[in-house]
Amino acid sequence: MEGKCSCRFYQRAKPYIAMISLQFGYAGMNIITKVSLNRGMSHYVLVVYRNAFATAVIAPFALILERKIRPKMMEKVDLKKFRCQAKVLGTIVTVAGAMLMTLYKGHVVNLLWSTNFSVPETNSDKDWVKGSILLIFATLVWASFFILQAITMRKYTAPLSLTALVCFIGTLQSIAVTFVMEHKPSVWTIGFDINLLAAAYAGIVSSSIAYYVQGVVMEKRGPVFVTAFSPLMMIIVAIMGSFILAEKVYIGGILGGMLIVAGLYSVLWGKYKEYKEKEIEEAIIPEAVKAVNGNKQMILLANIEEINDIEMQKNSEGKRIQAAPASVAISFPMPQPPMLAREAPKGLI
Repeated sequence: MEGKCSCRFYQRAKPYIAMISLQFGYAGMNIITKVSLNRGMSHYVLVVYRNAFATAVIAPFALILERKIRPKMMEKVDLKKFRCQAKVLGTIVTVAGAMLMTLYKGHVVNLLWSTNFSVPETNSDKDWVKGSILLIFATLVWASFFILQAITMRKYTAPLSLTALVCFIGTLQSIAVTFVMEHKPSVWTIGFDINLLAAAYAGIVSSSIAYYVQGVVMEKRGPVFVTAFSPLMMIIVAIMGSFILAEKVYIGGILGGMLIVAGLYSVLWGKYKEYKEKEIEEAIIPEAVKAVNGNKQMILLANIEEINDIEMQKNSEGKRIQAAPASVAISFPMPQPPMLAREAPKGLI
């Protein structure tokens, strides 16, 4: 009994564990990528190598594991239900927390592990407006990608192959953009250093593995469930950045992080209630009712909703049949007994 309970708990917890793990993976990519870009790595070339690594890693699995199953998405909200209200409110609170972490700093919070580091001051606010606009646009594109992925997976039921195609097309697009924006052949040079680590990590973890896991979870829980965990990455990056890069932590970041956690909990609670309702609806097994009509045919009545007795129309024999209102009738002939030959009168022989 305990083994079954633990197994059921693990099955239910798998989507949560997968999405939280992905946020740690994305956070690690942000830290490593920042270090690589600070050392002179071209961000155009980094995107090319990232998609190339992702394609090279995921394509063999797609070709082998899905060679036989490879085929030749929006969230509905009912504001009358409390669970839907919780999702909407949680989304608003989460966005507010993310905006608070981005727009408001406040006083610096001196942490124990950050007092021994010193970071040179840089003019990081000169492109603040341009960066904010680009981030908003990138967020809209990223959200659109989730919707397109959810819609595509309804018909293209091969997640590994879909991930390989996405990474391959991304490689071709990024190569074209890089040829236009970068004219120095030296930018393509890469060695066994942090630049190679950043490209490999971003490609393997944040592209190939992330796209596949997102697709699998999205197929079961929907795109809203997957994207609800994205703001959690900001908190992880802030903590990891203070450890590794000695970045400063501000009051605004802490308050925003608290709002993100509260909003995330509200959204996930609403999605959990919605999932349980759907699970209960799918678990209802229609009951069968059998009867015989006037034509001596057996009728199978499959109950769909509640079984309430109602009067059917009178059959040819004057009998009444009680049945359910929301039902589907399937009729087939009843087996007839063989005809017995009548013995002819002896006087006629």
